[in-house]
Amino acid sequence: MEIPAHKDCTAGPQCATGPRCGKLLGKSGAEKRRGNEDAEFGLAMATVVPGKLSQLLLSVRQLPGLPGPLSPGTVSSAEVPAVFWKPYIHRGYRPVRQTWRYYFSTLFQQHNEAVNVWSHLAAALALLLRLLRLWQRVDFGQDAHARPLLIILAAAITYLTFSSLAHLLQAKSEFWHYSFFFMDYVGVAVYQYGSALGHFYYAIEPGWHRRVRGFFLPLAAALAWLSCAGSCYAKFRFHPRCPLPGRLCQELPSGLAYLLDISPVLHRLATAARPDPALLYHKCQVLFFLLAAFFFSHPYPEKWFPGRCHFVGQSHQIFHVFLVLCTLAQIEAVVLDYESRREIYSSLQRGLAHDFSALFLLTVACSVLTAAYMARRVRHKLGLKEE
Repeated sequence: MEIPAHKDCTAGPQCATGPRCGKLLGKSGAEKRRGNEDAEFGLAMATVVPGKLSQLLLSVRQLPGLPGPLSPGTVSSAEVPAVFWKPYIHRGYRPVRQTWRYYFSTLFQQHNEAVNVWSHLAAALALLLRLLRLWQRVDFGQDAHARPLLIILAAAITYLTFSSLAHLLQAKSEFWHYSFFFMDYVGVAVYQYGSALGHFYYAIEPGWHRRVRGFFLPLAAALAWLSCAGSCYAKFRFHPRCPLPGRLCQELPSGLAYLLDISPVLHRLATAARPDPALLYHKCQVLFFLLAAFFFSHPYPEKWFPGRCHFVGQSHQIFHVFLVLCTLAQIEAVVLDYESRREIYSSLQRGLAHDFSALFLLTVACSVLTAAYMARRVRHKLGLKEE
């Protein structure tokens, strides 16, 4: 995912974007044990992977069968177009207009996007393994109440995969930079709706369900699409030196979507009268999301240490890690709710399958069409006949 433009812009060596900125700008015991093992497995993946990332990149590059770099190494911000600049990051950029093979090969090379790529790629693989383990004991085909669980898992894997691909391949050219991040925003919209569905279906209490059942899912779908459209428009329309309008377009719909999507969880946390294993994971997902939102919106620590966070330690990398932890905690909470609250949600959600499935497909279709339309506008803006 992409971090919004910095707020401060001062030319010189401490500038956020580089020296050129001034020029441009109820279960059994066995089931409980299985659930605990799956939860520990998911969280272990999240904690081990970031700590081993540097060693992985170095060791993989030394494998005898792996080709070396296909072109010169990383370059400075002065050697790439301004659209690629990151706040306070002056080195570690990949040269533009190389072959696709080169950009795929940088999966195993050091650059300023490597941690962003691997954090979400590793999480996507962990969730895929989680889904395969669930598939062995959950009948997603016949159990209509299991389909929202399948949707939120698929949505999470989708947004993580799209984000990883965007950070890996966006350096190809200005057109592909825009296009891949538009794809990233599609993944975010899909995940927003999947999260709303999972919380509404499994986590909600009857009292809150009575208040919001008439509008919750349609409004969640609309806000998910609006988040995608606003992010695409902000990326296309606003210059990095004008951060406020762009941030309003991108963050206001996303903030409203999150407030709606998380409301069943917050209501349950506020009114829960008895211990529930899922509540700890719900608390963790809220905490991790708030931390992720902070690092998404503020360029720390690279603003404190300009020139020292080119490869590791960027705010966007920290944002990725906390977002992964949020997603893994959320999935574990939803799985526990699916397994332990069946009596509650089966009485609340009768006949809902067709409605939420149609809204999910509508959200996907509208978001994809919006991203494709904005990519065409980028092509026209750049004057490209073909890319």
